[in-house]
Amino acid sequence: TNASRGSGCSGILRKDWNRTWHTANPDLTQCFQNTVLVWLPCLYLWMCAPIYLIYLRSHDHGYICMSHLNKAKTAVGLLLWIICWSDVFYSFWERSHGTSVPALVHHVSPTLLGLTMLLATLVIQYERMKGVQSSGVMLMYWLLALLCATVAFRSKIFQALDQEYLLLRFPLSFPLLWCFPLLFPLLWCFSLSFPLLWCFSLSFPLLWCFSLSFFLMMVTGYKRPLEDKDLWSLNSEDRSQRVVPQLVTEQKMVYSPKRVTHTEGKEGRAVEESEILIVKTSQKTKEPSLFWALCLTFGPYFLISCLYKIIQDVLMFVGPEILRLLICFVNDSSAPSWQGYFYTALLFICTCVQSLILQKYFHVCFVSGMRLRTAIIGAVYRKALVISSAARRTSTVGEIVNLMSVDAQRFMDLITYINMIWSAPLQVALALYFLWQNLGPSVLAGVAVMVLMVPINAVIAMKTKTYQVAQMKSKDNRIKLMNEMLNGIKVLKLYAWELAFKDKVSEIRESELRVLKKAAYLGAVSTFTWICAPFLVALSTFSVFVLIDEHNVLDAQKAFVSLALFNILRFPLNMLPMVISSMVQASVSLKRLRVFLSHEELQEDSVEHKAVAGCTEWSCVSLCVCRLNVCIPEGSLVAVVGHVGSGKSSLLSALLGEMEKLEGSVAVKGSVAYVSQQAWIQNSTLKDNILFGQERREAWYQRVVEACALQPDLEILPAGDETEIGEKGVNLSGGQKQRVSLARAVYCDRAVYLLDDPLSAVDAHVGKHIFDQVIGPQGLLKDKTRVLVTHGLSYLPQADLILVLVEGQITEMGSYQHVVATQGAFAEFLRTYAAVEQTDNNSETGTLHFRLTYAFSPGVSSVSKLPQTAEENKVLSKKAKDPEVGKLMEADKASTGQVKLSVFWAYLKAIGVLLSCISLLLFIGHHMASLFSNYWLSLWTDDPVVNGTQPDRMMRLGVYGALGLSQGVAVFGYSLSTSIGGILASRCLHQSMLYDVLRSPMSFFERTPSGNLVNRFAKEMDTIDSVIPSIIKMFMGSMLNVLGACVIILIATPLLAIIIPVLGLLYFFVQRFYVASSRQLKRLESVSRSPIYTHFNETLLGTSVIRAFGEQERFIRESDQRVDHNQKAYYPSIVANRWLAVRLEFVGNCIVSFAALFAVIARESLSPGIMGLSISYALQLTASLTWLVRMSSDVETNIVAVERVKEYSDTEKEAEWKHEPSSLPPGWPTDGCIDIRGLGLRYRHDLDLAIRNITININKGEKVGIVGRTGAGKSSLMLGLFRIIEAAEGHIFIDGVDIAQLGLHELRSRITIIPQGWKLILAPGKLRNVVNATRHSTRKVWPSFCILRLTEFQGVGQRQLLCLARALLRKTKILVLDEATAAVDMETDNLIQSTIRSQFEDCTVLTIAHRLNTIMDYTRVLVLDKGEMAEFDSPSNLIAQRGAFYKMAKDAGLV
Repeated sequence: TNASRGSGCSGILRKDWNRTWHTANPDLTQCFQNTVLVWLPCLYLWMCAPIYLIYLRSHDHGYICMSHLNKAKTAVGLLLWIICWSDVFYSFWERSHGTSVPALVHHVSPTLLGLTMLLATLVIQYERMKGVQSSGVMLMYWLLALLCATVAFRSKIFQALDQEYLLLRFPLSFPLLWCFPLLFPLLWCFSLSFPLLWCFSLSFPLLWCFSLSFFLMMVTGYKRPLEDKDLWSLNSEDRSQRVVPQLVTEQKMVYSPKRVTHTEGKEGRAVEESEILIVKTSQKTKEPSLFWALCLTFGPYFLISCLYKIIQDVLMFVGPEILRLLICFVNDSSAPSWQGYFYTALLFICTCVQSLILQKYFHVCFVSGMRLRTAIIGAVYRKALVISSAARRTSTVGEIVNLMSVDAQRFMDLITYINMIWSAPLQVALALYFLWQNLGPSVLAGVAVMVLMVPINAVIAMKTKTYQVAQMKSKDNRIKLMNEMLNGIKVLKLYAWELAFKDKVSEIRESELRVLKKAAYLGAVSTFTWICAPFLVALSTFSVFVLIDEHNVLDAQKAFVSLALFNILRFPLNMLPMVISSMVQASVSLKRLRVFLSHEELQEDSVEHKAVAGCTEWSCVSLCVCRLNVCIPEGSLVAVVGHVGSGKSSLLSALLGEMEKLEGSVAVKGSVAYVSQQAWIQNSTLKDNILFGQERREAWYQRVVEACALQPDLEILPAGDETEIGEKGVNLSGGQKQRVSLARAVYCDRAVYLLDDPLSAVDAHVGKHIFDQVIGPQGLLKDKTRVLVTHGLSYLPQADLILVLVEGQITEMGSYQHVVATQGAFAEFLRTYAAVEQTDNNSETGTLHFRLTYAFSPGVSSVSKLPQTAEENKVLSKKAKDPEVGKLMEADKASTGQVKLSVFWAYLKAIGVLLSCISLLLFIGHHMASLFSNYWLSLWTDDPVVNGTQPDRMMRLGVYGALGLSQGVAVFGYSLSTSIGGILASRCLHQSMLYDVLRSPMSFFERTPSGNLVNRFAKEMDTIDSVIPSIIKMFMGSMLNVLGACVIILIATPLLAIIIPVLGLLYFFVQRFYVASSRQLKRLESVSRSPIYTHFNETLLGTSVIRAFGEQERFIRESDQRVDHNQKAYYPSIVANRWLAVRLEFVGNCIVSFAALFAVIARESLSPGIMGLSISYALQLTASLTWLVRMSSDVETNIVAVERVKEYSDTEKEAEWKHEPSSLPPGWPTDGCIDIRGLGLRYRHDLDLAIRNITININKGEKVGIVGRTGAGKSSLMLGLFRIIEAAEGHIFIDGVDIAQLGLHELRSRITIIPQGWKLILAPGKLRNVVNATRHSTRKVWPSFCILRLTEFQGVGQRQLLCLARALLRKTKILVLDEATAAVDMETDNLIQSTIRSQFEDCTVLTIAHRLNTIMDYTRVLVLDKGEMAEFDSPSNLIAQRGAFYKMAKDAGLV
């Protein structure tokens, strides 16, 4: 009756086990159905709705018009609402007309359900108004409602079949309440749009199963290699413009201007960063906490993962409990069969929910890591733009690149597993609790074993930290040296120093590998202790359990439930040391970051808008500028003169605010433009270099180009101003780079111009043109304030004010007439060098076109201002319109398709085949021993019990322990062999790549961005060093775990042989499907990483220019865009991992369920021991399968590092360095005779000859000058002599030996060149480093310095003197000078010329002349024109002939 049914609800959750559990046909009580099943979905929606509505209100995506789908959902919602209310009215009608009074629950539940349906309908409409088509919140509600309604509906059907009177109660309401919720998930699927679907699938893990948008990307990746266009745009909350400001702006503590005391070591040197990490300072200063800033910035989002992790940890222990119930079910023959099926279904549902929660947890962690990396790179980049010069010397480019690559990556890796710090103890505690329930106090023996492991791990962690600091120090030094080598690669080749520097890099690398080897030994011990830990815990627990009481029987339930718990214990115990190790590495990285971000910054107030009176100083450097008092009138031209090292550039730096101001003030009125002494050129088009982020104003642009004498260059460049300029302007000459730098400053149209000797690299007539058209009183800048540092005396009379600097002080100041009339040091200087200056007229730099031609053109065009024919103009105009012709740099390209087996084979060969085989055998031995020990345990549990005890328990225990010991030995062996093999491979691959790169020709370095090369030596080598060996270990372990589990399951339940092949095929397809996209995403991510470092290197070289122009924000945006582009490829790889994991864990969960199902079916014939063993292995299988695929894909994606390292082995190489045996006579060349016969050179096989038909003979000891206008081929001839470019035709003989038959080092080490550009290898360091590669003793080195009056060096001119010191030390019979007197004052020029005449008197000297007067006393002069020899004779004879040389001399005022 109704009364009897209603009275039962007085106890809402009253248990009726005879009806629910102990029956062949179970059912839930009416009370449970009318309360819990109705209230549960209602409670979910009422709890979620407020939060969800607030979210919708703050995230408005627009308005969606009412569609048929919206109408259908609204109609269904209203129908459900009407049905619920009809049920309420019916219950009231029954109450008023019935014979009995229904329970209150029959009124409350329909009312609550009706209100909930109304709320759901309103939420659907509000979603539409806020632009949301589909909602994960609502989908979860409808699925939950459908599930609860299904249970109740089934119960009603069975009751209706049993009791006919119930048919009067629910003919309409229950079928409708079940059918209509079923419609909502279907309507939800139809309403999906791909981007929104993806958005919601991130928020709700279940929806990964339906993530069609990502599935489409995977299909695309399976059909063809993914490209950039296939990638999604990055979510706005993951972009740099949102992430970085949260750290660097909101957390102001990260980088703020601060002054630090310059700590010095015992020898007066600055303490290195790596030392700061170890040595604790005695005085404690309040420093901003980078760690706390990171926590405040990323902690709130990351805390969400903690919630998921807690749920997942609890669900982990459901499996062993269900295993216990299944074993009890098998042992209890009276238990109804449906209980076994119920346990199986429950196991499947719990494992699936656990999988989904775990993947959501990982997604949050990976996204947090990605944002953290973005923030760190952004913070480092921004800090690099404001760091002071003194602090900059303590952090080299290599160190900062490592901060952006290695250290940022370590934070990413740590974030994924950082929760294990608290999760591992929680899992251990829960496992021990359940073990106590199962085995009692015996589990304390296992606890004791774990406690003993803690100090061992602590010692290992401390040692690892020490090794980590040492390794990072070596890595920084190596990358620093590599940067210097790549920057000065031309000098390296011309001086044949490749092997010497290769040895230096190898020496640093060996110290790095020694540390890695020590870490490998520690790692082997750590792996041994922690992989053996779960077994030792199990062994000690079982031993104590059976030994303390002979009546303690180790049956299947105790053994395999405990074993399942021990397997759960294995993960936290294995992960904890890895996490601690990662935390140690991250703590080192955190300190390195904190040290860098705490570096001294430029004084923001160093330049004020007040009266000008400044005192500035370069801290930690002996050179200083002091006691300056000068006022520069607005619109005036000020010339700054002085000897090399007198502080001219420092004065400009002070005006820019680049120096530390100790006292006084500096005022600059208006905006500033700056032209540095060494032109800074971006890797971009020529037009972009000039515009420098400004809008193009065509008329002004043309005026600037013509005034800076760039028009002839634009006509020669293959794509005009659209021509791409290589890194550091490699395809421009010194003169062109300086003029582009000047054009950039002029175009920006600023109020104040600071010009640091911009005319030093151009010839006199071009310099005069630029001065007249740009800088001088009638130039474009005539109304601007100009401060010009110059060595050109001819410009001084036109200056409004002259400042004479001597040793950092202004000794004379005034107009030209005033300082001359003063008869001081300047007047004396002027008289001495006036005659020299008069001769300073020549064609522009001889190498104006050598690099330019190298990259693009035949190199025989003249840039003289001769009128061109209409046809030539037409050709040049057409050429300038084709920007594709001007492409130079080769972008880092991603390989496509599967990684070739040859890459794996190359890595195996680098390890050593024998060592690889030994490692494999040890792996197999370990897993065989593990399998057999567990099988032995199952046999032990099946032993018969005699008189309450197992007779053979001691024998069983002894064998079990012996098998465990053999596992430990195998683990230690394979861990050690794999790590050592990885180090051997790393050494081999690094040496091979270093050799291949150094063997590459100069054209390779001009085409390849240095960021690509640095990326190979930094990130890719770090992957090979640290990542690949550990991934191979985990891959082998996972694969053998899976195979072992399948074997055990098949032995226990042979029926599973039907299912495993099907699931195996599904597994294989999913894995292949995934790897195709994952591998390509990894390649795209790797390729897009290089431009970040390239741009960063470029920025570091031009920080002073960027700051002077105030372009920091634009460069920051550019860096952020490159980081975002890189993360755009990384983000889908995160999603791909989650996509894969959900599907693979589903396959694993199916195997677990089928193993349990078949065990239930065959329970009559299956022993509890074998069943327990089978299901305990099946429970491991899900994790092992997922880990196997992840590791297999990680192996394939990370082995790409080997592929990229080996890539340079296939590039074009130079000729051999040495021929064995050498055919050269001792002391060659003894005379220095040069015989050139019919020489022809071309820069590329598809270009015309740059030099043709040169035939000259230079006798012993002759001094030969080489002159010619731009593009004549002067430097090309020198490059041919050094075989930087190989001869296309003809021969060069030196002392009768054809140089084409020599090894490159045999040639280059026996002749000397002082090249244009004056690159100084190993600039940061001791002065003696300049000659370190020549391995001369100090006794020989010092006289060279004394000859050149060289004991300190700072400016460009001083670095030129150092290059000359190199030449003095080599003292070969042939000396080539290429622009040897650029950027020096008259006195230094005279010193260089007199040194050459005195020290190289008996040598053959070839000079590409910049100042014609320097070669007027030479034996002969070679005049080149359009790549051919025009004249070759003594200067006097050439002048008498009145040919090309006569015209040049006449232009220079020499005749």
